[in-house]
Amino acid sequence: MNAQAWNERSYFAALDWAHAHHDLVVLDRLGQITATLHFEHTAAGWQNCAAVIRRYAPLPVAVETSQGTVVEQLFAAGASVYPINPRAAERYRERHAPSGVKDDQRDAWSMADALRMDGHGWRELAPLDPVVAELRLLCRDEIALIEQRTALVNQLQQALHEYYPAALEAFDNWTIPGPWHFVLEFPTPAELERAGRRRWQHFLHTHRLWREHTAEHRLEVFARASQFAGSAPTTAAKSLLAQSLARLLLTLEEQLGLYRRQIEAVFARHPDHDLFGSLPGSGDKLAPRLLGEIGDDRARFHCAEGLQEIAGTAPVTVKSGLSCHQHLRYACNDTLRSTVHLWADLSRKRCAWAEAYYQAHRAKGQSHACALRCLGQRWLKILWKMWQTRTRYDEALHTRNQTRHGSWVLSLTSATS
Repeated sequence: MNAQAWNERSYFAALDWAHAHHDLVVLDRLGQITATLHFEHTAAGWQNCAAVIRRYAPLPVAVETSQGTVVEQLFAAGASVYPINPRAAERYRERHAPSGVKDDQRDAWSMADALRMDGHGWRELAPLDPVVAELRLLCRDEIALIEQRTALVNQLQQALHEYYPAALEAFDNWTIPGPWHFVLEFPTPAELERAGRRRWQHFLHTHRLWREHTAEHRLEVFARASQFAGSAPTTAAKSLLAQSLARLLLTLEEQLGLYRRQIEAVFARHPDHDLFGSLPGSGDKLAPRLLGEIGDDRARFHCAEGLQEIAGTAPVTVKSGLSCHQHLRYACNDTLRSTVHLWADLSRKRCAWAEAYYQAHRAKGQSHACALRCLGQRWLKILWKMWQTRTRYDEALHTRNQTRHGSWVLSLTSATS
């Protein structure tokens, strides 16, 4: 926004939010406080806040978040929302209060004054499309549940390590339901030994764990499970814990299935689902996450570099005098960063040029994560162009573009082929 047009605004505000209460401060164009409001996080409190916002409309409001109930309530009240990074908000507060004094109203005042002085360079937050908003929340909650599953699996493996080493030796993948059912059906080494070979074979077949190259080894491990196990008190206590964790994991896996079906249904409703679904390696899980985090507001990123910075693939360059170095970008969307990392890794199996690009960076001595970050940086440039033009990924078109521009990646791909 033009600085002169911004300075012609009459009022500026900021909201310092908390879990149970919030503070709103409104300034005029000269920086004088014209209104303050301390209100509870209740329906009545937000009605009072909306009344103040309407009194000074159109009112831009700075706030230290870009999502959640606070942002939704500000949109509903008719405010223009300008999110500010918490670190930047802290620096503005230190500029006004170098002594370190701090309270909620002072924080709101410092952010409102920052919006008044520098807001012409800030970007107004646009409301999310309802489908994108639902998809983003579903995907983030699914990731949180997967993290809980990982934590429970680690706890289960630790419990088995203390009293049931044979179970850990027999199964190497504890993220699938089969081993959890094993713990419930044979909770102790003694019960496993009493069950006998026929029940062992029946269990492996029933839960689709029978493999020609592992079956005999597993049966041999089952036969000697009691030779090395925990003491009687340890077995009695830890077997109960292991069964409890196994039941929690089965319940959690059922809920993850519900999330997966809901995400697929919401993703299919969005017009961009074909675009993101065409990305090599994105699959049924990563494509919805990419759409949920990037959204469908084409004006949000004016160039590919903006998307790359939000995704954390673009490095941060630090220059001072003769010194110049780069380091990993930390101020980014962590969910999008991890999604791009997984997507870049999976794309290597689908695209020859992606594998060649990855191997070229590995040959330079870069780590696996660094090489994937470089590959993700290149993928995001392609995705941004697809996103702007609303076109699906076309491998043949990408190859023609590489040929026309004389891309060094194309020479690597040819050599690999």
